[in-house]
Amino acid sequence: MNENSIHLNTTGVEIERKYLIAYPDLNWLERQPGIRKIEIVQTYLFGSLGQSRRVRQWKENGESLYIETRKSGRGIRRTETERQLTEVEYLTALEDADPERRPIVKTRYILPFDGQSFEIDLYPFWTRQAVMEIELESEEQPIRFPAGIRVLREVTDDPNYTNSSLARQLVSEEPKENHHEA
Repeated sequence: MNENSIHLNTTGVEIERKYLIAYPDLNWLERQPGIRKIEIVQTYLFGSLGQSRRVRQWKENGESLYIETRKSGRGIRRTETERQLTEVEYLTALEDADPERRPIVKTRYILPFDGQSFEIDLYPFWTRQAVMEIELESEEQPIRFPAGIRVLREVTDDPNYTNSSLARQLVSEEPKENHHEA
């Protein structure tokens, strides 16, 4: 599996911005040079106070990769620790799944553009919008958006667009789609 955009067995500060975008044209997206398509199942686990803990199964080109992530902090700058798991470790971790948050299933496109790498997450419960993230070297780093992507607004500091929040919404109801945004 191509692991060039994930950093395993690492701890550090993640500087990331998140945007709500109009649902992209998949024909355009899949024709972009260097595009990667990954199917993700993300499950939140019981965590400690102030820390999010999750496991992911990534499927790309028929191969699976299992990752545990711990995050703390909010907004653009957070502390993140990631490590690769074996399939057995992943299945064992699922026993600690938080029942108040359902697993998130999404398709992620990793889009390299102009020396940057965008992660576009498509959720099966949204048809008009998606979420796009970019990890930055610094908070001041300028971002150049691909012409084929329509940014609706930045949601970096909006807790409604975290995967954890979406997982909670899935327990009680379908996540709300902002029809007036798209």
